[in-house]
Amino acid sequence: MILGVTEARTSARARVMPKLPVVAIVGRPNVGKSTLFNRLVGKKLALVDDRPGVTRDRREGDAHLVGLDFRVIDTAGYEDHDAQTLPGRMRLQTEAAIAQADVALFLFDARAGIVPLDEEIARWLRQSSTPVVLAANKAEGRAGDQGIIESLSLGFGDPVQMSAEHGEGVGDLFDALLPHLEGKGEAEPEEDEDAFSPDAPLKLAIVGRPNAGKSTLINKMLGEDRLITGPEAGITRDSIAVDWLWRDLKGEDHRVKLIDTAGMRKRAKVQDKLEKMSVADGLHAVDFAEVVVLLLDATLGLEAQDLRIADKVLQEGRALIVALNKWDIAENASSLFNGVKRALEDGLSQVKGVTVITVSAATGKGIDQLLGAAVEVRDAWSKRVGTGEMNRWFERAIEANPPPAPGGKRIKMRYVTQVKTRPPSFVIFGTRVDQLPASYERYLVNSMRKELGFGAVPVRLSLRAPKNPFDSKG
Repeated sequence: MILGVTEARTSARARVMPKLPVVAIVGRPNVGKSTLFNRLVGKKLALVDDRPGVTRDRREGDAHLVGLDFRVIDTAGYEDHDAQTLPGRMRLQTEAAIAQADVALFLFDARAGIVPLDEEIARWLRQSSTPVVLAANKAEGRAGDQGIIESLSLGFGDPVQMSAEHGEGVGDLFDALLPHLEGKGEAEPEEDEDAFSPDAPLKLAIVGRPNAGKSTLINKMLGEDRLITGPEAGITRDSIAVDWLWRDLKGEDHRVKLIDTAGMRKRAKVQDKLEKMSVADGLHAVDFAEVVVLLLDATLGLEAQDLRIADKVLQEGRALIVALNKWDIAENASSLFNGVKRALEDGLSQVKGVTVITVSAATGKGIDQLLGAAVEVRDAWSKRVGTGEMNRWFERAIEANPPPAPGGKRIKMRYVTQVKTRPPSFVIFGTRVDQLPASYERYLVNSMRKELGFGAVPVRLSLRAPKNPFDSKG
């Protein structure tokens, strides 16, 4: 593949690779791989459903098993299809996971026994240089005895007998994995999720309607086909997080955790249980993120659903950037851009001036500008204003526009303090502040944005009056 200028620079950037040893879970569809993944990471990160083929992209997480720390990869169910089909592209993701793993954990359904696809996977794994640990899932009770006996024909020795759903067989799994993982890698230092420093990874989630190009954009950033893409709507189901190191145009490195999410359709159109789970997972990813990029298809423009997604992001207190994808093929570009800006101004009353960036996931154009804007908006989202600067702004704002006097009684605002960051939150103390009109609150917030450098990030403002010592209710 011939690389363009942006793509060549992007692909040359160093990825942040896990320092822990890697275990890749592989097997045919619906044998319990995602259930085991969730068990090992101790969280319900991967979507789990009774139907086969729920997992599509490979998902990674940090696992802890009886004192053994490792990186675990959940893969799509291995199916023998043409590489151009969706199942075929899923299989390529599984093959990539095995290639980077220290050991492959080959899971089969003991109750169903060994089927031809299990044998096909076994033949493929034997051709790989990656060591294999065979595990019989759903082996509780006696129903899986025949399947365990049949598995000896696969050539990987006695399987680990376990139940991912009930947590049985954990000790045996530890014994089987230990020889392949011991002495490899090193534990990564734990990060305090509540502490912030400019050197902490930028948690950047990409959200939007189906087929906006979210996965394609992340693949272009990484310079590799890390996520499955294609013309089919709704390919992405799980929210997938990928650690990355982005080098900006000044040559400075920035750690980034990229989060891909499932397409979010209008709620009334979402009837399927699995799609509901995918959308809920995407909304959870918004909660986890610091900056959220709402990706729009420039050939379709801004729709009501996009505004609903943007409003949800801002309600959650996350910094928002809007990116117009497929800009390289958009028609009437200037009027489209101005129309989107006006629609955002009208539709997002709580935040004015949201940054809009034009990008092309196909060519890579605009990616550096998008990431640069994300770094800047996170800085504003994380900003803390000193007491002196805060008070000087407060005095200027009140002098320029004094608060009203409803019923002839003055509202006295005594002082303001910043109580938290991420998003920036403030409390104003005074008398009768409960009578302050919403329009005046908006004036104060807009003044903060302009004069204190918060820009178009969510700003929380609350009002408090001192407790009345003569109030008998206290």
